[in-house]
Amino acid sequence: MSNVILHGHSFKIKITASEINKAVADVARQINSNLKDKKPLFLAVLNGSFMFASDLMKKIKIDCEISFIKVASYEGTSSTGSMKELIGINEDIKGRTVVIIEDIVDTGSTIESVYKQLQELGASEISVATLLFKPDAYTKSVPIEYTAIVVPNDFLVGYGLDYDGLGRNLEDIYVLDYKIEENK
Repeated sequence: MSNVILHGHSFKIKITASEINKAVADVARQINSNLKDKKPLFLAVLNGSFMFASDLMKKIKIDCEISFIKVASYEGTSSTGSMKELIGINEDIKGRTVVIIEDIVDTGSTIESVYKQLQELGASEISVATLLFKPDAYTKSVPIEYTAIVVPNDFLVGYGLDYDGLGRNLEDIYVLDYKIEENK
């Protein structure tokens, strides 16, 4: 599909599934090389990162574990700027190498909050792997070690990213094109 309609807005393809797959493979290669002796715990931030986490983990060839947390900082088409933790961390983090898996890093509020929680729980090393990174929107200082794709500060859906619940199932990533005018 070259265009999709979600909640009365048209979205056009920005990043194809094949481009995503290549970028995920590149991130996996970096992680496999950098953390080969670490046995990291991957901590996927739900809901958005589920597709990225799944595809990334299929390409990780080192000993590792994965777990999930659920946080939210989006409402409609923009970040709320605040993070609400919905499901917490159940694993013992103390002394562990942890890789936070995110679908998208824009303002950085979610990453900063999760990063601080992991520090408080005693993680020995924390890194961030994100599918998408918006450097023009990023306002925090947490380093983003593994970035699959750098994108402008546009609203995106697909491949796990949603617009008020819709679009997560799309295999490509779409950018907001225009709002459909209602017939008068």
